Amino acid sequence: MKLYFRYVSIVLRSTMQYKVSFFLMVIGRFLLSFSGIICIFFMLSRFGQVKGYSLGDVLLCFSIIQMDFSLAECIGRGFAAFSSIVRQGEFDRILLRPRSVILQVLGSRFQIDRIGLIVQAVAVFIYVIAISAVDWTFGKVLTVIFMLFGGTLLFISLFMLEAALTFFTLNGLEVMNILTHGAKEHGQYPIDIYGKGMMRFCTYVIPYTLVQYYPLQYLLGRTQHWYYGLYPFGAVCFLAVCYGMWRFGMRHYQSAGS
Repeated sequence: MKLYFRYVSIVLRSTMQYKVSFFLMVIGRFLLSFSGIICIFFMLSRFGQVKGYSLGDVLLCFSIIQMDFSLAECIGRGFAAFSSIVRQGEFDRILLRPRSVILQVLGSRFQIDRIGLIVQAVAVFIYVIAISAVDWTFGKVLTVIFMLFGGTLLFISLFMLEAALTFFTLNGLEVMNILTHGAKEHGQYPIDIYGKGMMRFCTYVIPYTLVQYYPLQYLLGRTQHWYYGLYPFGAVCFLAVCYGMWRFGMRHYQSAGS
């Protein structure tokens, strides 16, 4: 971990060489994402609720998934940008160094400008605490922490899966954006509003429901099953699957020839 933080400090120093550009990027991302909040406000001010979920319920879902994805992009951007690392021949140099390959890939990119999205999500979450009817017990506070941990891990796993496929395609697969950025957009609402087919896909294929839907039911008092708050740890199993794909891809890696 000491080496990883050393990588992060190098990236931060490099980024802060252009302070104005950095702050403009943070503000831009903050404003761009703010449009999603406005859409939620307008829709629920018109209809009052969506499948029984109030404004506070939806904003709670929005804030948590926004934090999950933003933290994953900050930490796991190296996997998300892995195609450029392979095409430019950087991965060949990574393999020659006597350090963990995953640690080097993670340390190669660190998206500090995502802090604007994290700040926005935290602000929305604080607002939700004030307007929602959630009874904030110690168990529910722990559930939110577990959702942040599991959600971040799930999105990093998807970035790793995308990187694993890059070993065979060299270029990043745009279809993976459906599972990452698409999931972030759709995950702003409780998943059950999209129907049973989507629920099954998000449970048995890509387990979004484990880090969003089920623990959210416990937070909102829609179930008394306290163990729903532990479901986000299921993301660890999905990470193991994606890591297996990564190892398989590395065994079949051939240099891009750059």
